[in-house]
Amino acid sequence: MAKKVSAKARAAARKQRDKWKTKRWYTIRAPRHPWDFKNIGETIGESDEHIIGRIYEMTLQEFNGDFTKMHVILRFRVDECVGQDALTTFIGHHHQTDHIRRQIRRYRGKVDDVVDVVTTDGYLVRLKPLIITQKRVQTSVKQVMRSKTRDLLLGFAAKNTYSKLQEAILGGELEEDVRKAVKPIYPIKSISIRKSQLLQAGVVDQKGPTLDEIHAEEVKTASELKAKKAAALAAAMEDEEEEAAATPSILDAAEAMEPESEKSNDVVEAAASEVEETKEVAQQEATESVDHSSMTVAELKELLKAAGKPVSGKKADLIARLEE
Repeated sequence: MAKKVSAKARAAARKQRDKWKTKRWYTIRAPRHPWDFKNIGETIGESDEHIIGRIYEMTLQEFNGDFTKMHVILRFRVDECVGQDALTTFIGHHHQTDHIRRQIRRYRGKVDDVVDVVTTDGYLVRLKPLIITQKRVQTSVKQVMRSKTRDLLLGFAAKNTYSKLQEAILGGELEEDVRKAVKPIYPIKSISIRKSQLLQAGVVDQKGPTLDEIHAEEVKTASELKAKKAAALAAAMEDEEEEAAATPSILDAAEAMEPESEKSNDVVEAAASEVEETKEVAQQEATESVDHSSMTVAELKELLKAAGKPVSGKKADLIARLEE
């Protein structure tokens, strides 16, 4: 037997708010350094507490439009919310597993390592380089290549900030430095920093554009783009109006062609009448010059048929009809 719902429960159900209506959209922005709060996406949540701590992933192709980097996955973590903006920190990247598997072949050598580096502003970052040689190599050669790569990564991080390290990793500068350092040891097929991970944050740099400046720049860019579109649309409409004014209408063309068509009809009729008159004269001359008496009855009847006259009667009647 169904239970009866009390009046209090019904009233509470009516007063319950729709949680979806309380949610709002947040604009996800890349870190201040070195990406100047770049807009990288959107997310929805009820409050700032629900947004902080979320991890947002995207490909490097989506981030900067480089099609050759579609296998690189970037990871951002929301650490702060300012109004409708969710400010993030770059916490690392990684290459897709299938891309790494395609690099490794049976008769090639693989040299990988894990290196923890510290930047000048105190960020502790874990880097995982991957070197693929053209052929198999001995373990001693791998140790030399691994040591050379480790020293280069530690030295680069010790002289640069975390923002500079991000640019070097994603831009390929760090991989090129490793290639130049390791290439004399053994021929290289490919080199990549297949993964990076932020282990500990350091000192946050306060220099650079503020959010208000970024918002003002975005509004300015949007207004300029809107003005360009409006100007282009107005120019296109003006061109269409000029073309319409320069091109005569169908009715005007018909009116302009009417006298000429009448003249041409008169000329055609006169020419036709002249042709008919010449035909009649030629027929008369032909009938006068021909000696009908020397022709047979059958030939005379053929001439009468061609002239559209009766063919009955004697030969004298036929000749008389032809000479009429």
